[in-house]
Amino acid sequence: MLQSYPMYSYIPVKDVGRARKFYEETLGFRPAQESDDGVTYQFAGKTGCFLYPTPHAGTSRASQAFWQVTNLKGLVRELRSRGVRFETYDLPGMDAERFILTGGGARAAWFKDTEGNIMALIEAVS
Repeated sequence: MLQSYPMYSYIPVKDVGRARKFYEETLGFRPAQESDDGVTYQFAGKTGCFLYPTPHAGTSRASQAFWQVTNLKGLVRELRSRGVRFETYDLPGMDAERFILTGGGARAAWFKDTEGNIMALIEAVS
């Protein structure tokens, strides 16, 4: 039933201005809608996220959202050139020099936003 509807990610932030600067200036997001409660960004496939203020931002140790991407290596290089710092984890298949984990039919890379939220980029491997 719910799979016939779009699903959006909620991204908690402590400082909306600081987070917006990261998402808009570093990642290149454009706001779709702004309100006193936060800002909405839209993505491909009618998906999106809502950035909202909360004192609990950055407390999750798991990914808050992920993008299904192509050319993961190129995206990691591009984002690093914009100042994004990627994470490395002590996991089998992790290439710490390229910040990419390969396993389970996918490649993945993770970074944190200014609020400490973990974001993921996932590329299917055929």
